[in-house]
Amino acid sequence: MDKHSTQELLLSNGNLQTTDYVSKKAVVFSLILKWILKIAMLAAFIAWLTVVFMYPIKSFQTWLKNWNQAFADSFLGFTGGVFLIFNGPLIIIALLSIPYLTLCSREEELQKKEGAKGRGHRLWTSPVVVDGPFGVVSAAEFIGILVFLGYIAWVACIYAVQKISVIFTNPEYTIEDKWSWTFRSARGFGLVGIFCLAFLFIPVVRSSLLLCLVNIPSEHAIRYHIWLGHLCMLLFTFHGLFYVIGWFMSGEIPSELIAWDATDGANLAGIINIFFGWSIWITSLPFVRRKIFELFYYAHHLYIIFIIFLAMHVGNFFMCIPAGAIFLFMVDRFLRFCQSQKTVDVVSTKCFPCGVVELVLSAPTTTGLINYNALGSLFLGIPQLSLLQSHPFSVSSSPLDGKNRISLLIKAAGDWTNGLKDNVETNNKIRASVEGPYGNRLPYHLMYENLVLVAGGIGISPFIAVLSDVIHRINQGKTCLPRNITLVWAVKKSDELSLLSTINTNSLVPLPFDVLHLEILIYVTREQESPMTERSASSISSFSSENAISALVSTGNKTWFGAYVISSTVGLVLLMTLLNVFYITPFNITNWWHQGLLLLACMVGGVVIFGGAVVALWHIWEKRNLVEINGGQGNEHTVNEDSFLENLAGSTTVQYGSRPDFKEIFGSISRLWGDVDVGVIVCGPPNLESSVAAECRSINMGRKSDDPVFHFNSHSFSF
Repeated sequence: MDKHSTQELLLSNGNLQTTDYVSKKAVVFSLILKWILKIAMLAAFIAWLTVVFMYPIKSFQTWLKNWNQAFADSFLGFTGGVFLIFNGPLIIIALLSIPYLTLCSREEELQKKEGAKGRGHRLWTSPVVVDGPFGVVSAAEFIGILVFLGYIAWVACIYAVQKISVIFTNPEYTIEDKWSWTFRSARGFGLVGIFCLAFLFIPVVRSSLLLCLVNIPSEHAIRYHIWLGHLCMLLFTFHGLFYVIGWFMSGEIPSELIAWDATDGANLAGIINIFFGWSIWITSLPFVRRKIFELFYYAHHLYIIFIIFLAMHVGNFFMCIPAGAIFLFMVDRFLRFCQSQKTVDVVSTKCFPCGVVELVLSAPTTTGLINYNALGSLFLGIPQLSLLQSHPFSVSSSPLDGKNRISLLIKAAGDWTNGLKDNVETNNKIRASVEGPYGNRLPYHLMYENLVLVAGGIGISPFIAVLSDVIHRINQGKTCLPRNITLVWAVKKSDELSLLSTINTNSLVPLPFDVLHLEILIYVTREQESPMTERSASSISSFSSENAISALVSTGNKTWFGAYVISSTVGLVLLMTLLNVFYITPFNITNWWHQGLLLLACMVGGVVIFGGAVVALWHIWEKRNLVEINGGQGNEHTVNEDSFLENLAGSTTVQYGSRPDFKEIFGSISRLWGDVDVGVIVCGPPNLESSVAAECRSINMGRKSDDPVFHFNSHSFSF
């Protein structure tokens, strides 16, 4: 080796050592920063819980009164001080989660999961209740329900004892006065309802930073919104009913019904508020929602009027309690509105003989604009069918297929979906509006080495994406835990089997059978034998793709999304300050209902004006970074219908005239796989979920040392 080569080698080794040192230093710094953010968010969460739990106690209310008096003369004013104490910690958590989630690498976390070999039950994936009004409830959810019910009992009891003790210790009150004031103590129901309202809006924030922190997908969190919605309306109904009884007993009807006091609750606004609340509540009940979905959908938008009259009824002080959650919902809702304004091209359509429609949407070609995983979902609107309606659908394509496409499988089961099917069959050009895609920060189909996927009918859609994603990851050398996968699919008729053709195995060859063991069990429940002839897909149409899905979404660029959330928050604080300095204080605005409306106006202004400015810049940045998509690429999605089943004929079993026997299936898996963690993901109707959850619970409770631990996960929309 000559002198020159030796010098080059020494220099290269020196550079490598320097690079490794810098890399390790960056990793250590990142870990320290994440821990600091974690501790700060935990402290803020504890502070928020302290305020929520301690508020009913009189000593805390005295401290809060002193706090408000101190802030009354500050630039934020009285409303700003109350908003800060009730919502400051919540907003701080949301803001701190932006850098924390940015620092978190999905691949690094998956590698950590891969290194963790210990078996054991997990609260989130251990079903304890498998049937009933709440559906399948995990151990963590069950504990949460008990804690929440205990909190409600705590607040209601303390408030009732405080009021009733004053009433019955006053010798001037007659028996009739005492009973009248007893019913008037129902103000406690309203107070508890307001605190429940603070939790109500968090689960419906589709781009929720708070849900991302605990890795709860929005389609799963919606069930918490349903539970809380029923509870809130029950509390508000008792609140109003008890007041009316109290007024009737004291002879103050109808004067109290139409009262609109400046420094007390505006009763008329409350009556209007509860009327719209009942309209939302009744139309959301299952027997209405499932039969007349349009009525449920449109009535649910009355929440805007509900919030406005609630602000006038309770005034600025009590409106500050749920204001933080409502503000985060506004942040999400405005971004969704902006994203859905862009028309998206449907690249190709296909109509299957079972009544399922496949839509292939154009996605941005520049990497980093949109990030989602195989268990992602999006909300689809078709202006040709309805200007307002949008419906959630699971993504049926892998983000790793490299085609800049997002595919959806949609079953024609209602007026809207049947209208879509008619448009596809007539080869009409379809334009769509899209919100999303959304999904878990850490996809739970990649968290288990052993997977059981259970689908019912169109519930196969997300699992088509999962299978494609796993195979792509193995072939591309990416982090991927699954090595044993069992797919159980129950269908009514055999014509649904053609849906598996949407997995184009031609693009996945060679299939990694040496490292992936795949078994498919198909149950055709309403046919006794295989039909002699099979109908193929029809109405295959391809269109040009010029307009892709907008990147204005939380799963897009984290820097822009963080700037949007921060600017909206800064705008809210700034508007509250300006309003207090130049309007409320100089003009001595003391009306509760007036200040309640002003608080709402500041929240809307912060999102629309300040957040909207960032969204506009974000949109310009997106247009500059978006690579043009050539037309006519839709044809590449047309594949041989039988390609998947032909490639996997050896590992596929089709049984006719029977339903899945989960006791037998899970028992066979237990004997075959042994002492391992098994991730079970279900997508299908509630009775299917209950059957699978019951079997998981049964096996886990009677588990022996050499049996697997089954971890139950649901991927069904709770609508």
